Amino acid sequence: MSNEILSAQEIQKMSALALAHIGDAVFELLVRTELCRNGLSVNGNLHKQTVAKVCAPAQAAFLERIFPHLNEQEEAVYRRGRNAHVHAIPQNATRAQYGKATGLEALFGMLYLSGQKERIAQLYAMGREEETNAV
Repeated sequence: MSNEILSAQEIQKMSALALAHIGDAVFELLVRTELCRNGLSVNGNLHKQTVAKVCAPAQAAFLERIFPHLNEQEEAVYRRGRNAHVHAIPQNATRAQYGKATGLEALFGMLYLSGQKERIAQLYAMGREEETNAV
């Protein structure tokens, strides 16, 4: 991952969909790392497991688990992403799920671009921990 940190002004100038574009890659990399770290790469279903965790319904559920832990700035970036005008919604997701997923991706994009990697790790761990506790 890049070490270049963007200023708050540079990030604010980016569209919500640009932040989501970066955040999508960040979130997927976290999921892939987790699956490989846990030894799940040997069973042949790695791609299927990754897709199951990064699809819009799964990301929307993840967002709901971490939302109470977001600060005001993070909530604002999430809402900006959630309310972004998207042209197409995948068949496996509702508009609400896709909006939440886009908001989550925008949040992770902003955190990454602003150099807040510890916060990314913290939120990701919270979301996964609460997912495990709910099962």
